[in-house]
Amino acid sequence: MSQGLFDVIILGSGPAALTAGLYTSRADLKTLIIAGTKWGGQLQLTTLVENYPGFPQGIQGPDLMINMRKQTERFGAIIVDIQLKEVDVVNQPFTIKAGDQIYQGKTIIIATGADTQWLSVPGEKDFLGKGVSSCAPCDAFFYRNKRVIVIGGGDSAMEEALVLTKFATEVTIIHRRDSFRASKIMQDRVIGNKKIKILWNSTIKEILGKDKVTGVKIETKSKGMWEMPIDGIFVAIGHTPNTVLLKGINLDSKGFVARVEERNKQGQLLYFTKTNRDGVFTAGDVHDYRYKQAVTAAGFGCMAALDVEKWLEDHE
Repeated sequence: MSQGLFDVIILGSGPAALTAGLYTSRADLKTLIIAGTKWGGQLQLTTLVENYPGFPQGIQGPDLMINMRKQTERFGAIIVDIQLKEVDVVNQPFTIKAGDQIYQGKTIIIATGADTQWLSVPGEKDFLGKGVSSCAPCDAFFYRNKRVIVIGGGDSAMEEALVLTKFATEVTIIHRRDSFRASKIMQDRVIGNKKIKILWNSTIKEILGKDKVTGVKIETKSKGMWEMPIDGIFVAIGHTPNTVLLKGINLDSKGFVARVEERNKQGQLLYFTKTNRDGVFTAGDVHDYRYKQAVTAAGFGCMAALDVEKWLEDHE
């Protein structure tokens, strides 16, 4: 059953999607946000957020998302908590299938986010926000003068470890192979840092603790199975952008949505968040593999909304 034509349909429900919806609805654009059955993005799995502006005492992640949602709905955005099934970005107006409903939009903002790749070991889910994290810039402050480990071997793991050295007394990188895949410059920085130790050919088998993380079980080729006491574990084995349903949208080499910075004949930037499909824009972690912060996702959501508003003006 069709639900009429929207000026913009936003796919996602994290900071990027809700900020985009706030801006488009305030611009008097008929806005639909398809939030999914588990709305709110990764902040729904986060406890205390201290680095989002405007909350000097910090705020719980789920509370921040509830506030964002209420603010967006206040200006008239329609939010539906149903699962996205199909996206047609070939024919205009664009057709979106979600649940048993069909929606049409003049424009689309893709803000479906990216999921952290977890270890899937016992204890990991139990201690999310209680010693298990995937974001050192978000949580490193909580590990001042403590011992932490970082799991991974790419640039992200190197970056996480280096951030943590500013707070933790000891940082150990645990990698399942005997060499990193990170760029040489990042490896050199890590290896040259006296605070960082490296455990090669090692894998985490279990995360230990009661109310919070107290240690991990590690298996190494040289020592077999043993326990290591720690205060925190940072998982940095990658992110998977939610792009499975985005047929016809160009992705970059990492699998994230590729942006197209369209300019006019004078070289002035027209759209910063545009994709390869005219009228389809992107915002947040689904295209941003570098920053991955709630505040930057919200910023991209604002930019995508302003680009949509300009695109509709230019085409109508």
